[in-house]
Formats: sequence, C-alpha cells, structure tokens
Amino acid sequence: MRVAAIDQGTTSTRALVVDDGGEARVAAAIRHGRAHPAPGWVEHDPEELLGNVRAALAVAGAVDAVAIANQGESCLAWDAVTGQALSPVIVWQDARTADALAALGPEAAARSKAVCGLPLDPYFSASKLAWLLRNLSGVAAAHAAGRLRLGTTDAFFLDRLCGTFRTDLATASRTGLLDLATGTWSAEMCALHGVPMACLPPVVPVDAGFGDIGGVPVKVSIVDQQAALYGHGCRAPGDCKITFGTGAFLLAVAGNRRPAGGDLLPTVAWRKAGEDPVFAVEGGVYDAGAALEWARGLGLFDAMEDLNDFDGPSALGRGIVFVPALSGLAAPYWDRRAAPLFIGMDQATNRRDMARAVVEGVAMLAVGLIEAAAREGGAGDTVSIDGGPSQSTYFARFLAAASGRTIVRPAMHELTALGLAELCGADVDAARAAAETFRPDGSVADADRRRFAEAVARARAWRA
Repeated sequence: MRVAAIDQGTTSTRALVVDDGGEARVAAAIRHGRAHPAPGWVEHDPEELLGNVRAALAVAGAVDAVAIANQGESCLAWDAVTGQALSPVIVWQDARTADALAALGPEAAARSKAVCGLPLDPYFSASKLAWLLRNLSGVAAAHAAGRLRLGTTDAFFLDRLCGTFRTDLATASRTGLLDLATGTWSAEMCALHGVPMACLPPVVPVDAGFGDIGGVPVKVSIVDQQAALYGHGCRAPGDCKITFGTGAFLLAVAGNRRPAGGDLLPTVAWRKAGEDPVFAVEGGVYDAGAALEWARGLGLFDAMEDLNDFDGPSALGRGIVFVPALSGLAAPYWDRRAAPLFIGMDQATNRRDMARAVVEGVAMLAVGLIEAAAREGGAGDTVSIDGGPSQSTYFARFLAAASGRTIVRPAMHELTALGLAELCGADVDAARAAAETFRPDGSVADADRRRFAEAVARARAWRA
C-alpha cells in the first residue's frame, strides 16, 4: 500500500508518501500565510489552505489511499450549497474569545469539564464558532437561509475535496461541543456557546471513509497530534509522546474508559470502526517551536543547528530563565494572561546564553506536562518525542535530565505521517526500529526546577 499522508499544520501543508515498511519521502512542503488582524487574533485564509492541500496531493503522485491530518481546534464557517468559505480560519492559537468565556462564569466552566472534558478556553473551537455567528453578517445570513456549515478545518477540506461533510471523533473531542460519554454533539454545550448543532458535521470513526479525490479513497482523517500518537506506536495505557511543533503537545494513552482528568484534559485518541474509543490525557504548551522562531527572529541564533550543543552549566543552573508564554500558558495553568519573561541576566549574558534559556524554557514547560500526566497515571518512565525542536540533541538531553525520564527520539521524524499511513492499513513497524535514547544524568537539580517554578509564578502575576 502507498499512502499520501497530508499533514495540514499551523505553518505549512506537508505531503509525505509512505509505503509498506514505513519508508517515507517528503513530496511537498508548502508554507502559508498567517494574519494577526488584532492583538491576540490569529487567522488563516481557508482558500489558501485548501489550495495547498490540492497542490500537495498533486505532487504526491499515484497512491492507493489518502489520509489527512488537521490542526485540531482551528475552525471556520462556509456555505453548504456553494462550499464558499464565509470566514477566515480562526486558528487554535487565537485568544479573541477569552473575555466572553470568562463571562460565562464558574458554573458553566464546571459543566464544560463534566460534559466534554475541556475548560472554557479560547484554544478550543466552540467559542470561535460562536464568535463567527455573532460577528460576521455573512455567517448569520447563511444560518438564517438554512445553508450554514460550521466546523474544524478537516470538515471544510473533506466537503470541498470529496463532497463529504464529516468529522472524526478525535477531532470532535477538541471542539468543546462533544459529549464524551456518548460520542455525539452535546445539546447542552451547543446551547451554552450559541452554536447551532444542526450546522455541525456528523461524527464518525477515524477510518470510516471520507469519499475520494480523483478516484483515490480518503481512508483516514484525524487530528495531527492523535495521528502522531499512533505513529509513535503508543497503544497501551501509559504510553506517552510529546510532539514539539509550533506548540508542544503531550498525549498519553489512557485506555477505553474516559480518564478522570485533573491538571490535564481527557480527550479521544482515536476510534476505529466497530471498536470502542481509545482515550488519552492531553496537555499542551502554546509556544514551543514558535518560541524558538521568535528567538531566531530576534537574532539570538541563526539556525536550528546552533541549538545542538552548548558548553558549560545550563542557563537555568546559572540563574538565567525564560518562560515561553508568548501566547500565555496552556496546561496545567490555562492562563492566557501570563507574560513571556526573561530573568537573571547581567552584563556578561550574551545571545548564546539567551538562546539556551529559550530552549530550556520550552523543555521545562514540557516537564510540567509529563509530571501532570504521571500524577494522573498517564505517563510511564519513557517518553517518545518528535518535531522540530526535538531534533536538537541538547534539547533532548536536557529534557531527559529535567524530567527524570528516558527520552526516546525515533529516527523517523515524520510520526504524524507514519500514524496516518498505519491507520490506513500500511505496515510501518520497520520505520520505528531505530531510535535514539537519552537517559537522565542528574544535571538538572531540584533547585533549578524550583527556580523555573518561581519564574512561572512571576510570569503569571505580571499581568494580573
């Protein structure tokens, strides 16, 4: 089997062709624009994204199946008759609905956690979809005419590419509108946010089939992070991965029962046709690769290769700390008002020290996710990592030391594509055979961890 795995992400659309055996080649990598029309707002042009998906598929060539990974919480509105987008894509990073969600109050927040497992945070789709309906006249007019469709980007792509208006259960679980107990849209959550349930796509298994593109079946559609979890080979409760992309996302398999949740979030990992859903606990860092790109833009380093090695003690151990809260702090804090913060610098501090502090800051926020997962019984002694920042040897080594866990870095970097291909039925086990292992070496002391925790507390108090 040869699969075209389309990874439609926050910064680019990638097409990888994966064969049985797990051999993969990158066929296309197409970057797209990102707009910031107001502070805290992040948008994509939906037609640009769709055009890039089409272009990536064209370059992939002849394949037996297509599988598509989506951004998760990013969402939009479109016309059910013409397919025309009626809004921009509001990206998962967008925080425009924070005040509206806060106004719903603690009782609503408790109900959200009880029904869908998610806090009332603008990260998720529900409040974004409601914002579109309240603020864009074209969206309201389409609703009044009975021709409005609302959904995450996967449903839009599938509708336009295949004529199939569907979403999978894992993606639906990222909206804030799904009842985790039933696996169906929640009338209560839709009413809470003001999202008309009739405008949402039907929810189906990950491998239910989503039509075809030019005669080639689209076998799988799922959130990129859940695809990566599958690609890492995580199947048993406690199996855990972190993908370091624009953000960093930990997922740990929890089994067939909804986890209780706590500092992290219960979510659906995947549901295959004819099987019970597999659940996971999830936590995220808003700014991982994004923090490194920001630091590079400031001139703190020139290329990712510059972050592979550093001399001497860690920046954290020398009191130089960076909290990468450029978009606030996600799990376990859920604090959009937290500020990015550098502390501990003096006249001797140079750009190399500051770049190192950024790398360590991203790793330390990831350590917080690992520790939260461990408290909830959702992480073992080994964590598998992938994504751009993870390719820094210093980063992987520091993460092992700071977390006190063995960090495994697969030689195959494209874990989202690998998961998509395997969900389609391709045999990819051989691609996981080689992996690099980093073990804790005691170089990060308890005092360093306390220093970082104190810096996080200061970042959260800065804008209070």
